[in-house]
Amino acid sequence: MTDQRHSGGPKPKISRVEVYWTTITYKTVAIYIVLILSIVLATLYLIFPEWYSGVLRRVSSALAGNSGGVATLNQNQARFVNLDGKVQVKKVNSVQWVNADYSTTLDKGDLIQTGSDGAARMTFVDGTTYTVKADTLVTVEENSVSRDRATRVGVHISSGAVDLSTGSWESADSKAEVSFENAVASLRQNSRAAVRSDPKSNEHEITVAAGSAEVQRGDQKVEIAKWEKVTFPTGGPLTKSNVLAPPDLTQPVNLQPLIVPDPQHASVRFEWKPVPGAAGYQLRVSNTSMFAKVLAERRTGATGAEVTGLDAGDYFWNVTAIDAHKRSSEPSETYKFTLAVQGKGQEMLLEVSGTQIHGSVAEIIGRTEPGAALIVNGQPVPSIGTDGRFRFFTEPLARGSHTIVITGQNRRGGTTIKRVPIVVP
Repeated sequence: MTDQRHSGGPKPKISRVEVYWTTITYKTVAIYIVLILSIVLATLYLIFPEWYSGVLRRVSSALAGNSGGVATLNQNQARFVNLDGKVQVKKVNSVQWVNADYSTTLDKGDLIQTGSDGAARMTFVDGTTYTVKADTLVTVEENSVSRDRATRVGVHISSGAVDLSTGSWESADSKAEVSFENAVASLRQNSRAAVRSDPKSNEHEITVAAGSAEVQRGDQKVEIAKWEKVTFPTGGPLTKSNVLAPPDLTQPVNLQPLIVPDPQHASVRFEWKPVPGAAGYQLRVSNTSMFAKVLAERRTGATGAEVTGLDAGDYFWNVTAIDAHKRSSEPSETYKFTLAVQGKGQEMLLEVSGTQIHGSVAEIIGRTEPGAALIVNGQPVPSIGTDGRFRFFTEPLARGSHTIVITGQNRRGGTTIKRVPIVVP
């Protein structure tokens, strides 16, 4: 038998196998992935645009919430715009009081407390401002915006005093409130009021200085107009009465610079218009807009008084009227003035070549010395050309006649003042 496994024929030849490959980098893979994702997202946006937008908003919100390095102010937070003296805040989710600063945001339930030398002004989502006076404890009760743009803001006064002011609202359903004791006062837009609550004496009151308000306590409601006041004792009824109006200030005008050779020995003259029913007046001068520290105080039966001993700097002043029964009005509008040292050099060049009215804003055009410093109505002129020419736009002005006061000082110490009358139609 022949063995077929051991054939004597030649072995078959195996062909050569060749292998090829292509190198793909991680960068290329990432580009392809991004390209595919972009195509998928674009397709989803075309098919389901509303779903896509909703997911994008949720992702953006999540990322914003996790960015721990930057503090953002959302529409449900209030903030401080003025701080004087000791002001502390206790957040709603904290047991510790911390010193307030301008980066502090305020949420519903936060407590604000001022010391004997403290004062704070807060602004809310609708532009309403609450000025917390000294020795006052308040709670942020509301600060929200609904879908129809109606706003609701409010604070509660445990003790002390708060002044509040409202602006113009987008929605007629908006509310600005302040609660004290067991009463709630609702101010209407473009209104101002002062609220006082003293648990020790059991006396509580609200006085309206502009616009109108409504006070509700249980089933009792009372409407308050300008220069009317509502008072009530703890557990007693609401009582409405008229109050004395404060005087209108005349001199020095708001934002006026006063340049004198020696401020410490200069006599600053203050004047105001008489108030019917007033038997006297009280003048106050402070270096803070909220009068946390009063530098000078004068009581007089006249419509003017003088103050000496002030250093160079910025000052604020107001006047309160007092009737024969020793009842005081609310403070007048606060005016600001600047006391500056007159330079010993010759007067500087300052020319006003023209003015233009743009709506309620005035444009001042003129020329001064190169390198000089100018102040227009208390605001510095930011840019003066190398040839001394300048243009300045004022803040919005009310309708009527105004006097624009321009104060300049050159490098030699020379000073000059120009007063430009304008009329806003």
